[in-house]
Amino acid sequence: MSDVIVIIPTYNEIENAESIIRAVFSQKRDFHVLIVDDNSPDKTGEIVKGLQQEFKNQLFILERKEKSGLGTAYISGFEWALEKSYQYIFEMDADFSHNPDDLPRLYNACVAGADIAVGSRYVKGITVVNWPLSRILLSYGASRYVRLITRMKVKDSTAGFICYKRVVLEAINLKKIKFVGYAFQIEMKFKAYKKGFKIEEIPVIFKDRTKGKSKMSGGIITEAIFGVISLKIKSLFSK
Repeated sequence: MSDVIVIIPTYNEIENAESIIRAVFSQKRDFHVLIVDDNSPDKTGEIVKGLQQEFKNQLFILERKEKSGLGTAYISGFEWALEKSYQYIFEMDADFSHNPDDLPRLYNACVAGADIAVGSRYVKGITVVNWPLSRILLSYGASRYVRLITRMKVKDSTAGFICYKRVVLEAINLKKIKFVGYAFQIEMKFKAYKKGFKIEEIPVIFKDRTKGKSKMSGGIITEAIFGVISLKIKSLFSK
């Protein structure tokens, strides 16, 4: 039984689903995979279920009734993983913007002492490929803004390529996580930071998706901008 699981949310990722699953299983480390699929109209879930015969007791799928946001997908995945005996719980995208070959590096960082290992685009300059300049400036600016407001020393606060030790997710009240988009990633890191967990950033190269469509929206960005202020204010009135 592996003690490591990689949670990958999907919605209309039929072009990437099989490839990303095989890429994770190609690693030397024994990773398990949980796909959290939001009833994809393109039948991504059917592809995953078809692969379960090949990867018995390694590949799992959690099917939700509708698209309900990235944050809630991860929360559902975290809760599923915590019901099992996994000690290291990853989150990553299905579109290869997060390189599966970096999974062992994040895992090793947690084994070596980090409570959270973040695959960071900004810890060593800006390591982003195929993004337009406007998006790079928006993302990098957002991370600088988060550091200014929250005082966290994390340089890539919106990163979604992460390894959590089990103890971190057990300490955070997942049912009280409010945000669903980029702000979800910020909120999780901020809650962990406030509880004193060690967050280590591991430099990775982030590549924009080449297949499928981005789920980015203006509402997600707005949530992140105003959500950070809300998080900071609430933290001032909590222990």
